[in-house]
Amino acid sequence: MPSNIRTVSKVHRIASIPGDGIGVDITVAAERVLHVLAKTVGGFEFDFTTFDWSSEKYRERGWYMPPDGIDQLKKFDAIYFGAVGSPDVPDHISLWSLILPIRKSLNQYVNVRPTRILPGTTSPLSALSTTSSHLDWVMIRENSEGEYSGQGGTSHSDTSYAVATEVSIFTYVGVSRIMRYAFETARSRPRKKLTMVTKSNAQRHGMVLWDKIFYEIAAEYPDVETDKMLVDAMTVRMVLHPESLDTIVATNLHADILSDLAAALSGSIGIAPSSNLDPTRENPSMFEPIHGSAPDIAGKGIANPVGAFWSAAEMVRWVGEGSAADMLMQAVENVTAAGVKTKDLGGDKNTEEVTTAVCEEIELRFGGRE
Repeated sequence: MPSNIRTVSKVHRIASIPGDGIGVDITVAAERVLHVLAKTVGGFEFDFTTFDWSSEKYRERGWYMPPDGIDQLKKFDAIYFGAVGSPDVPDHISLWSLILPIRKSLNQYVNVRPTRILPGTTSPLSALSTTSSHLDWVMIRENSEGEYSGQGGTSHSDTSYAVATEVSIFTYVGVSRIMRYAFETARSRPRKKLTMVTKSNAQRHGMVLWDKIFYEIAAEYPDVETDKMLVDAMTVRMVLHPESLDTIVATNLHADILSDLAAALSGSIGIAPSSNLDPTRENPSMFEPIHGSAPDIAGKGIANPVGAFWSAAEMVRWVGEGSAADMLMQAVENVTAAGVKTKDLGGDKNTEEVTTAVCEEIELRFGGRE
């Protein structure tokens, strides 16, 4: 190719929503790493458009997203989300005004949360079991209904006889599609093992339907080994027998809780990623670390950016750059293995130092590739 002809890069258009607290800190770090990755690997670029839909703006103007916010997001290839939550805005307002409407309106009915112990990090399980190093899970969370359906109401508010109802919604369509995604995920992994989490002994309608559909679909996947755990017993199994688990499917609420436990067992909630996926690809999917906004450490430069980088790698893979995603994760793991870590992982580095180390590792290991 003549030297004066420049290779045209594929441009991935990303909607960036930093949000609140350390969400801003880690989004800046993730965007920096992704630009270095694209420049180093070549063949693609990222075009970020930032949306300031923060709690600070909510206090100023009375809304997070504008009325056409979802339509704006639909124009992008993917969404990168930092965190939402502020001490001066009730959590149910920030959650139901921003991230939950995005997930629901964009049909992001699958939430994927991988968990493993990265090189150079230590699990709290290591003191209990020599098998803690086998912690390598993928949790599939139903992301559109269940306990977070938003159905219910309050009567006689602000009185001593107030009544509040919270209705969980389980539909055949909603449950079957998440189960099928979970079975496909389990089938794609070496162990081909799927554990279904339930509470059908106490929740005798919705969770019984959840169980029933699981076993119906299991018949279509004879090559996938299955088992079932009550959610309370699952917490015990995760701690005492992590090696017995691989792919896990759970409801919106149960997986939300269990994935935080999984992150802690892998070393820190600061390293855990998540993907909110529309498997039909009719809408953009959204990628975010699972940690919250942590306003007490926001702006101090001490937030762990690894979860942000891992989430970014999942986004890179989703938009079709699989080899680049592998390179990013290899760079992150090389950095943690070298002991370049933030305080929550037992290190002494700040957000900027870890980010710089990952950028330099990408350039060192993968520079010159076309």
